[in-house]
Amino acid sequence: MQRRFSYGLVNGMLSAGVPIGLLAVRWMRRRRRQTSRLRATAEDIATAAVFATFGYLIGRKADELAERADTDALTGLYNARGFEARLSSEIARTARYQTPLSLLLIDLDRLKLINDVHGHYAGQTALRRVAAAIRAELRASDVGARWGGDEFAVVAPNTSTGAAWAMAERIRSAIVKAATKWPLTASIGITTLERVEVGCEMDVETLTRSADAALYEAKRRGRNRVAMARPMTRQDAQHADERSRHLPFESADPESAVSH
Repeated sequence: MQRRFSYGLVNGMLSAGVPIGLLAVRWMRRRRRQTSRLRATAEDIATAAVFATFGYLIGRKADELAERADTDALTGLYNARGFEARLSSEIARTARYQTPLSLLLIDLDRLKLINDVHGHYAGQTALRRVAAAIRAELRASDVGARWGGDEFAVVAPNTSTGAAWAMAERIRSAIVKAATKWPLTASIGITTLERVEVGCEMDVETLTRSADAALYEAKRRGRNRVAMARPMTRQDAQHADERSRHLPFESADPESAVSH
């Protein structure tokens, strides 16, 4: 949306500096015809309008291409590329304003079984229904994405630990209700960045690995449940594989959730 207007404005401004050849032709025509000042002004305005319109059309096409590049074609949610860009900007916002930021990673349990038994078309239908169920539970400020084949993600700005847990449980229940034709459940991992301490370097990879570790724990506990892990530091992330994901998991207690 921003490109179409900025391109239009810039091209309108550039019309004042159109190529020298066009300026020369215009000057010769005006001198030959002794064009009035009013008509000359009208010609300048018309030229600016043409340039601005052309720029607007180019900008609109650029907006469309950028949106397609960040959108998952099957579900209409963000793809991994768009998701990482939004998560990065939200981490920066949290560091600036010291507001909580929660990340949810959602993995569909045994989607492969639907593909194997009912075919890939059934699997794609299930993915679209899951995406619609997730989207219905998001606020305007939240960001939903299809992270991978059967994995989804949600970025929830200004969302505390308890509120993130409540959101995850709503999404988990919504997925079960949405998958009426083929039984389907989801495991969800959460991590919440309450604030960014001075000198603490937090990035997309580190926060994502924290939520992924919680997701791993949810699956280890039997699937179709929510688990939470406190955010890793970069040092934790670097040694996570060596330490076999020995992270400080929170208690899986739905009673600790608060309204969202």
